[in-house]
Amino acid sequence: MPSERGSERPPAFGDPREGGERLRVAMLAPPWISVPPPGYGGVESVVSVLTEALVRRGNEVTLFCAPGSASSARVVPLLDQSYPNEIERSLYEVDHVARAFAEIDQARNEHRFDVVHDHCGFTALGMADRLATPLVHTLHGQFTAATTAFYTRHASKATVVAISHAQRTTAPASLGGVAVIPNPIAVQSWPMRERKEDYVLWVGRMTAEKGPHRAIAAARAARVPLVLAGVIQPGQQAFFDREVAPHIDGERVRFLGEVGGSLKRSIFAGARALLMPIEWEEPFGMVMVEALACGTPVIAFPVGAANELVIDGRTGFLVADEFAMAAAVGCLAGIAARDCRAWVSEHCDVDVVAGAYESTYRAAARSHDGAMALV
Repeated sequence: MPSERGSERPPAFGDPREGGERLRVAMLAPPWISVPPPGYGGVESVVSVLTEALVRRGNEVTLFCAPGSASSARVVPLLDQSYPNEIERSLYEVDHVARAFAEIDQARNEHRFDVVHDHCGFTALGMADRLATPLVHTLHGQFTAATTAFYTRHASKATVVAISHAQRTTAPASLGGVAVIPNPIAVQSWPMRERKEDYVLWVGRMTAEKGPHRAIAAARAARVPLVLAGVIQPGQQAFFDREVAPHIDGERVRFLGEVGGSLKRSIFAGARALLMPIEWEEPFGMVMVEALACGTPVIAFPVGAANELVIDGRTGFLVADEFAMAAAVGCLAGIAARDCRAWVSEHCDVDVVAGAYESTYRAAARSHDGAMALV
């Protein structure tokens, strides 16, 4: 049997399908990286922050996750180890989901769960009609021809949630009225600084679509130092060696590698701006809300969710290219750090997001009960 912590749980009170106070949630995290992640791990960070908020708000949450995870929820690791270098390999995802479904179905005799919240990938959604408990599936990726075909076939098996309007716009029509709930951030855990240092910042994976090379060009044109921070994943070393490494001199361009914890928060809070020269329809972009929480404006290309997270002239600037990005650096004095933090607090703070998910869980439970009554 999987190990678990926090198994002493108070009895549920109220009926979540009738707006009661406590919900019993099975949170299904991916199997690749522990929750919270030790470094890179966007989905795992989202799961961690949301889980902690749901527990704090009085819900009963069981977190199915990779080994090494820690949470105030009941923690149930399912596999023998995590697989950070095997992300999206179906062998581990299927094993992870199958074990979670077995636990959830067994717990059904105790009426333990009102809803399953899936962040895992495709397996749980594809098999959701084989689970007696209703499933809410958060879309974490970009729609492609292949994923569009998958969701067209399987989305009706669950309640599907988009993380941005930009992402929902690209969803297949068969998904219908998909709710939009942004990724959460615990704003109060990020330091806000009004007095910034001289550098601008880029954070991300070392890929062309994330644009570290374009951030270098923009910073050079603006004549400001650039700090780069991010993970070099398998297959990305050649791009890094060709497009990024030749420019790193320790002064005008510094590379910190993968960062986390207090160091990550510090470099976000100290930056004059976060540069987001992305070349793809990014469905969210956690680094943008992390920067805004620190009072750091974002200068971004107007693609994907950047159009929603960057309010031009208030929380940063939307620009066409590297040269416009460099020019925008000279206009940062017109952006107030407090305005950046206030906007992200209003729209993405974890309590706002947790409340939206609680409503979604209750709606999914009611819909599922209604469908079962017709069988």
